[in-house]
Amino acid sequence: MLARPMSSPAPSLASTAPSDDLPVPAQAILLLALAAFASGVSLRITDPLLPRLAMEFGVSLGGASSVVTAFSIAYGFSQLLFGPLGDRYGKYVVVAWACTASALTSLACGLAPNFESLIVARLLSGATAAAVIPLSMAWIGDVVPYAIRQPVIARFLVGQIMGLSTGVLVGGLAADHLGRHWPFIGIAAIFLGIGIALLSLDKRLPAQAKLTSRVAGHVVQRTVAEFGAVLVKPWARVVLLTVFLEGGFLYGCFAFIAAHLHVQFAISLASAGLLVMLFGMGGLLFAGASKWMVKRLGEAGMALWGGVLMAMSLALVAFGPTWWWSIPGCFIAGLGFYMLHNTLQTNATQMAPERRGAAVASFASLFYMGQTAGVWAAGMLIGIAGSRVVIGLGALGVLVVGFGFSRLRTHSPHAHRGT
Repeated sequence: MLARPMSSPAPSLASTAPSDDLPVPAQAILLLALAAFASGVSLRITDPLLPRLAMEFGVSLGGASSVVTAFSIAYGFSQLLFGPLGDRYGKYVVVAWACTASALTSLACGLAPNFESLIVARLLSGATAAAVIPLSMAWIGDVVPYAIRQPVIARFLVGQIMGLSTGVLVGGLAADHLGRHWPFIGIAAIFLGIGIALLSLDKRLPAQAKLTSRVAGHVVQRTVAEFGAVLVKPWARVVLLTVFLEGGFLYGCFAFIAAHLHVQFAISLASAGLLVMLFGMGGLLFAGASKWMVKRLGEAGMALWGGVLMAMSLALVAFGPTWWWSIPGCFIAGLGFYMLHNTLQTNATQMAPERRGAAVASFASLFYMGQTAGVWAAGMLIGIAGSRVVIGLGALGVLVVGFGFSRLRTHSPHAHRGT
């Protein structure tokens, strides 16, 4: 049950820490999960559309991937704005307004008349959707104690997982049957409904769930101070570099899996999207078993086995002799990814508790900058070496990332203090 609204001003992050008895409204986290769903759909909707966009606009497959990199570039760099905004004005309300803005930018994607305007609209869409997941995670970090935070974040991420899977599936169906316009119009409607619901609930949240940070100075000075307070911490730098590499190696190849299956095995884009959707099903398995897995493996074990499972499964997708090898491949890839990524996310919420919005925004920014770099590099390489090589290199990369973070998590003196 929601706590009774309080009329006192929101407390400062510098003076208020999360406590075990702080109420966490179930409806509040549910709405954030739905916002994450919409963000996930928006992120992955264009992956299976790439062959159709290439044909419709007369560009190469690598050129069509600009719609992916445009979204990721804007998403990554916008974190530099939304992190401090969330700390300053309240994370929950910033997420609400970002969803409302995302409804407009998604509609612009659906109405784009040509390839150039579609790229611009995707750029704007990435910028507005950027606030949703990192600020939601940071808000959870404000109200949920660290000891039980990882399973709560895992349950919240069910929304994102389902969004990523639904985006790939709907994108594949649109590529074969619906056309490129309708998915974006549908995303706009979802964002609008969620934005209105979030704004309504924000008025009824308890004051302790509206933590803000009163950092003095000009907006640029405040922003530099916020991110500087994160980057001076050695463990924060480790987590941020790791998530950049994870985003680059995994999603650099992931964006081309549907196209790879379509070209290599002559299956429809809708069928390829359905196969890639199994990535999200693997994530759902993790969400359900996360509490047991964390207790059994610990954070270092989660990172190590997450990297191993991703590498094995991407190898199945890349080098499997028939399309059905991708069934276990995509499913296990999702399980492995969320084992590693959720461990990184949990560490990110504790990198700088007094600047949690900026810390998690830095994390998300580096993750999507990594995706941008990875998709750009893969788009350049795919025309030269082919999709098998691109996906195979991604498999090798995530293995190294998982192994490296696992060792650092075990042996670094900073890891256990979050400093």
